[in-house]
Amino acid sequence: MKVTLPEKFKMKKKEIIIYGIIVFICIISLVVAFYVQFYGRVDFGKLLGIDQSENVFGSKTEEEIENIKLGFENLFDNKITYSENVDNKKADKEQEIVYTKYNNEESKTNSYELNVHIPYINIDNEIITKYNEEIEDFYKKAEEVLQSENGNIIYTVDYTSNVQNGILSLMIRSNLKEGTNAQREIIQTYNYDLRNNKEISLEEILKIIDVDSQTAQNKIDNEIKTQQERVDELKSLGYNIYSRDVESDIYKVENIEQYYITSDTLYVIFAYGNNANTSEKDIIII
Repeated sequence: MKVTLPEKFKMKKKEIIIYGIIVFICIISLVVAFYVQFYGRVDFGKLLGIDQSENVFGSKTEEEIENIKLGFENLFDNKITYSENVDNKKADKEQEIVYTKYNNEESKTNSYELNVHIPYINIDNEIITKYNEEIEDFYKKAEEVLQSENGNIIYTVDYTSNVQNGILSLMIRSNLKEGTNAQREIIQTYNYDLRNNKEISLEEILKIIDVDSQTAQNKIDNEIKTQQERVDELKSLGYNIYSRDVESDIYKVENIEQYYITSDTLYVIFAYGNNANTSEKDIIII
C-alpha cells in the first residue's frame, strides 16, 4: 500500500510578517512596562529613538531667556495649574492639591502693611507634612507682624504652583521690609514626584528633561560669573551691592535646592535674601 505523507508545513511570507510584528509589539510592551515600573514616566518618542520635536529645555535663545526673566515676577498668581488629573493624590478631595490656606490683607498706620497668600499642599504623607511645617513659618511671621507696633513693617507672601509630567512644583516668594533694614526677598521651592511619592532633586529633573548636568552647571557658572562682574563694576562706582562667591558650593548642581519647573522652563534660583537682608537674586533659565 502506498502511503502519502503530509507535505511539510510552510508559512506564507505574509503570515511570517504578521507574526513578526506581533512579536515586536510584545517586546516593546515589555520594555515599556519595565521602564515605567522603575522610572515612573516614559517618553515613547525617545524610547523608540524618534526625535518628535525640538527640546524646549536647554535650547532657548538669549532673547527668549531675557523675556522669561522679565516675566518672573508675574508667575506668582496664588494658583495651581495642571497638565494631568491628580485627584487620587489629594487628602481632601474638595480642595486643590495646592490651595491658599491663609489669606490676609491688612494695614495699620506706622505699624505694618500685610498682604499674604500662604499655600498648603493637600497630600497626606511624611514628606509633605515636613513641607507644610516649613511653609507654616510664613504664617507665623504674618502673625508676628500683626502683633507689632510702630515697626513700619511691610510683609508680603505669594506663590505659584503647577503639575507637569507627574511632578508637583511649588514656589513661594516673600518680601519683608522692617523699619530701616534693607528689604529681604525670600524664595522657597518644593518639588515632589507624585508618581513615585518622593522628593525629587535637581539632578533627577535634569535627566527627565534631557539636559546634561554638566551643560546646566556650565550655564549656572557663566551666569554667576557675569553677575559678579556686574557687581564689581558697580562697587567700583561706590554702590553697595551683594557679592557672589563664584567658588561657593551653593552653585553646584548637586547642592541646589531652589528650583521651579513648568512645561517648558526650568528656573534655577539663588535668592540671597533666604540667608541675608537683601533682595538680590540670580535666576538661571534652562
